[in-house]
Amino acid sequence: MKTKKFLVLALIILAILLGIVLILLTQNKDIKYMPYRNFSNRLASGDVESAQIESKKVLFWLKSQSGDYFTDNPKNDNFRENLLINDVQIKESFDDEDMAFAFDIIFYAIFFFVMGFALYKFSSLFGATKFKVIHKNNTKFTDICGMEEIKKDMTKTVDLLKNPDKYKEKGIRPPKGIILEGPPGNGKTLFAKALAGEANINFIPTKGADFQSAMMSIGPHKIKSVFKKAKRHKPCIIFIDEFDGIGERRNYTGTGIDKENNRIITAMLNEMDGFENEDGVLVIGATNSYGSLDAALIRPGRFDKKYNIVNPDKETIIELIKMYTKGKKLASNINIDSLAKCFNGLSCSAVETLLNESAMEAQIAGREEIVLEDVIKAGRKTNIIKINRI
Repeated sequence: MKTKKFLVLALIILAILLGIVLILLTQNKDIKYMPYRNFSNRLASGDVESAQIESKKVLFWLKSQSGDYFTDNPKNDNFRENLLINDVQIKESFDDEDMAFAFDIIFYAIFFFVMGFALYKFSSLFGATKFKVIHKNNTKFTDICGMEEIKKDMTKTVDLLKNPDKYKEKGIRPPKGIILEGPPGNGKTLFAKALAGEANINFIPTKGADFQSAMMSIGPHKIKSVFKKAKRHKPCIIFIDEFDGIGERRNYTGTGIDKENNRIITAMLNEMDGFENEDGVLVIGATNSYGSLDAALIRPGRFDKKYNIVNPDKETIIELIKMYTKGKKLASNINIDSLAKCFNGLSCSAVETLLNESAMEAQIAGREEIVLEDVIKAGRKTNIIKINRI
């Protein structure tokens, strides 16, 4: 955002400067020509008050007459001295050559600015400039409700990332990749962020669509670029959401898009096999369709671990209700245990959406607490769940 503001401001300044130069170049002055002989006579008589010497002409002003005059520049060595001897005030000049030089400066400045901006956008198309490195991440496992077994197992991975030398002495290598599978809205991204936050390492969030392109070979180049950036900021986690968008099983008889996807997978395989364990780069892929992923990509040694991030159970839903109703008040006739039964089968994001919409309904009605009617209306409006009573 800061870069965009700077580019816009620079373009505005350049446009203003160009406008000023154009005004100076195109302004029409009513200047009268006087032959040099007549000018010389006026100079000798003391009628010339001031003059401005330019490359091809001399602008001058008379004491006896108003208006602007010009004559030819004699271009001799003693001309300026002659003016001073006759008490003529000499003004600094800004002639056509100076103006043309200034115009050239503005023109080339705009040219290089436009070319630089185009190259920047072009490089962002091919490179990993769009992938941002998150250096400070405060997300922890305590921010995730339920799924204690997964968090406990991930804690071991955290220790591997934080203390690689300790495990290396025992011949244990850290995992190269982790797959998070499950229906959308259950916190796969949150798990990846929490893993980075617990290990206190850098985090690069991406999604499968970031690597897809209609132009051939751009996707593989982006894969290489993001790994290169991760290595520069190691230890680092590369998180790829919608991983099946680039990791689907390879089709060698398909269209150009299929062939490009094959190249992306090959680039991913090369990168994951190419960096050493101590490089400290961990890839986490999130997918809703593990079965569609290429077998070579998810084999042991590349993606060593797989976790199922499923819809929350009843106990987790109760935790979610308590979390998402902080700052909100549930009416006394709403039992959390009963509400959790009604939310059975919903994803974490669906639970949050329903409770947020319920709070909105209560606000519209002018109530400070959420009542049963608000939850029923929220379920109908969001089309997430239909309930008549709790």
